[in-house]
Amino acid sequence: MAVFGLLLSLPLVLPVLVIIAIDSGFPLFFKQTRTGFMGRPYTLYKLRTMKRDAEKKGAEWAREKDQRVTRCGKFLRKWRIDEIPQFWNVVKGEMSIVGPRPERPEFQEELIKKVPHWNCRHLVKPGLTGWAQIRFRYAADTDDSEEKLSFDLYYVKHASLLMDLQIMLSTLRSIARGSR
Repeated sequence: MAVFGLLLSLPLVLPVLVIIAIDSGFPLFFKQTRTGFMGRPYTLYKLRTMKRDAEKKGAEWAREKDQRVTRCGKFLRKWRIDEIPQFWNVVKGEMSIVGPRPERPEFQEELIKKVPHWNCRHLVKPGLTGWAQIRFRYAADTDDSEEKLSFDLYYVKHASLLMDLQIMLSTLRSIARGSR
């Protein structure tokens, strides 16, 4: 499915790479360490949607109407085009299509200390989309992450092929509407 996603999206990604270069220069791709299955770190790939110096002062939570996002990046995020390179993470076996969204290690340590059972979400591979993504808003702090965790744990407990299909269909509907 991930190989199909990469091949199908190639005609879209190539012109987007040119637009990113014109809008905000290089690099075109963004890579970041995330925490994956069983707490193992891996490198996540995305199309770059933020200014190059977005985190010069250190890691920050993403937020709605984030001033660090480029003009092109706003469009890419709205339609989730920036997520397409993560199909490569799926091909490599680091992610699955459905599962909890992977977190950054910089926030992981704080979340483990403050949010009971946070590490339980690592019992399954992280996903491009998940139950929490379709049922909850963008997590912009520890409190939001704690609430979002309840959806992740529900998924871990009730994961099935039928649930995965439901999540994928809901995600496609969301993308078609251009909602985040």
